[in-house]
Amino acid sequence: MQTTQKNRVAVLLGSEHDAPLVEGAFTVLQELDIPFEAHILSAHRSNEAAIRFAEKAAEEGYAVLIAAAGKAAHLAGVLASRSLLPVIGIPLSASLGGMDALLSTVQMPNGYPVATVAIDGAANAALLAAQILALGDENLSFRIQERRKAMAEKVAQADERFHRSFTPNR
Repeated sequence: MQTTQKNRVAVLLGSEHDAPLVEGAFTVLQELDIPFEAHILSAHRSNEAAIRFAEKAAEEGYAVLIAAAGKAAHLAGVLASRSLLPVIGIPLSASLGGMDALLSTVQMPNGYPVATVAIDGAANAALLAAQILALGDENLSFRIQERRKAMAEKVAQADERFHRSFTPNR
């Protein structure tokens, strides 16, 4: 399965105010050249639209759904209840430090799994979506590996700078 317009990611936000907390997902998806679309859907205020989206997502060409929501954070669960696509939940720190959203996202009933990343963990949600897509896309797998190599190189450079700054000459 190659990453194409028929194999894209949907990033769904519970509110327009959540956008700054989800920018990390957009950045990662763009860096990895993964096609995606973003929409605002609410499990409570526009539940019929959220249900319709979930039910048609696979035929619309989506392969993974990322749901970002704070407070009660039911968006991921609603999507998982109406789609067989993998759903990744991002609990957001809209209130109570995000603990309310984390617990709402991670505590899905048996039969309706939602993969859950850290509170405000949008970049990791996008990386998890990328890894799911990479199972059938060698080019994407290579891009993810190269990203990890670049991260390791940054750590090595930081270690070298740190070592020179804080190690006494012998």
